[in-house]
Amino acid sequence: MQKSFSPACERNQDPILASINPILKNAEHVLEIGSGTGQHAVHFAKNMPWVTWQCSDIFSNLLGIQSWIDDTNLGNLPKPLELDVSMNTVNQQYDAVYSCNTLHIMSKDQVEDFFSLIDIATKRTSDLIIYGPFNYLGKYTADSNAEFDLWLKNQNPQSGIRDFEWIDSLAKQNEFSLVNDKAMPANNRLLHWRRIGAINL
Repeated sequence: MQKSFSPACERNQDPILASINPILKNAEHVLEIGSGTGQHAVHFAKNMPWVTWQCSDIFSNLLGIQSWIDDTNLGNLPKPLELDVSMNTVNQQYDAVYSCNTLHIMSKDQVEDFFSLIDIATKRTSDLIIYGPFNYLGKYTADSNAEFDLWLKNQNPQSGIRDFEWIDSLAKQNEFSLVNDKAMPANNRLLHWRRIGAINL
């Protein structure tokens, strides 16, 4: 099958890689929730060969992701997992979870399910990295984000750009502390939380 291609993924993959590389320098297994086309996974797995990068997405996207994987000879890029955040099932714990441009597509209930899944999918010492647009104190950070939010809601009234404060509170409920909130291209943010288990304190 013909591979799906996202111009946005092509544009943002290098800035994201530069930001997540130092975070994941000691990670062995990373779960990507919502791998989309699979472009990020291939790019990151190629440039971080010490990481086993586990893609996941809903069933309808798996063939497209697999087509990207099939065109590589990367031993650190296994078969993608079928994953619905609302099902709350993962059979492994990971050193880190990465998700890009997903929370604004989900409903609020699904966002809460996402964080419940994170709790199951991560170890006591782990990192959480989320990329995308966010509002701060209920306000858009750019006119383009306001326009994008309107477009999202026209597609699905339950979707929309989420408030950073709410997302951070959900992370805190699962014992993740914010490490960095970094400005990225096109009015996006890269949010990094870390959970440190009591054994390491």
